[in-house]
Amino acid sequence: MGTAGAARKLASAAAYGGGGLSLVGAGLYGVLRAEARLARRTIGDPLPDPVPDATGWYGRGRPGPAVKIALFGDSSAAGYGVDLVEETPGALLASGVAAQGDRRVYLREFCKVGAISADLGGQIDRALPIEPHLAVILIGANDVTHVQMPSESVRHLSEGVRRLRAAGVDVVVGTCPDLGTIKPIAPPLKQVVRAWSRRLAAAQTIAVIAEGGRTVSLGSILGPEFSATPALLFGPDQFHPSAEGYRALVRILLPSTLAALGLAPDDETHPESHRGEGVLPVGQAAAAAVNEPGTELGGTEVGGARHGVRGRWVELRHRRRRPQSEAAAPELEEAAG
Repeated sequence: MGTAGAARKLASAAAYGGGGLSLVGAGLYGVLRAEARLARRTIGDPLPDPVPDATGWYGRGRPGPAVKIALFGDSSAAGYGVDLVEETPGALLASGVAAQGDRRVYLREFCKVGAISADLGGQIDRALPIEPHLAVILIGANDVTHVQMPSESVRHLSEGVRRLRAAGVDVVVGTCPDLGTIKPIAPPLKQVVRAWSRRLAAAQTIAVIAEGGRTVSLGSILGPEFSATPALLFGPDQFHPSAEGYRALVRILLPSTLAALGLAPDDETHPESHRGEGVLPVGQAAAAAVNEPGTELGGTEVGGARHGVRGRWVELRHRRRRPQSEAAAPELEEAAG
């Protein structure tokens, strides 16, 4: 089964309560669980030192009104493994939005090291009272390495996006990266994990768009670029990104984050066909997105219709990556003016 077909099956199983186990088979599922435990033993337990918390205000002196961003997910959202708060994805993202959007930004972290998609509900419970304008979600990698049922992972994400959109919160989801390049994951698990994580990413995309969010493919951001310079872009455990790795991650997320906040540059108003942008059915677009990091997908209409004969219409974008702004440490209170 191709990625698009498998993704649609996963998304359907999540929506209607199916287990989705047939995608891997019961026997292989048991082997994967055993090998995943070995991989996690190689990676080791999380460090006892707390991850720096990027919660706070950014963009001192910039005009208002301020935008509020809630950051959800796992260790990739928290910035596990870095020493300075300025090196975390939250600080990098908020600093980038403040500088390139010319706005004050309040970022609040709800992510947690080790989180899986089933943990999103609790994170969202804590976030809704602050009434964020935008939610950024990075989740899925631990679902793969803990061998969670893919349809269950997608269902939890779908429910979370639905709740956020019902509360008027825009949503950007960085989909599951391709984990087939992670060194502690050995063959044959490596090959299966690559296919598993890509299908999960495509299914996440279909589910998120169905609930009114937009997705950004992280694809092989942990792939060729990381494989070429593992000492620079991977942290000491060879599983989590280094500080430079998190910078690479945020370079991909930032353009779509700005667009979701209505702060995209004027030259990105419409898709550009010469950049490979356009409108596609969601399954086809989701399968294409997993192969190219930074591909943004969001729901659209064709002739006033949201759906065609092959499913939901989506707009596929390759937003331009801008020079990365210098990250700042958060301020605990909003600066006057």
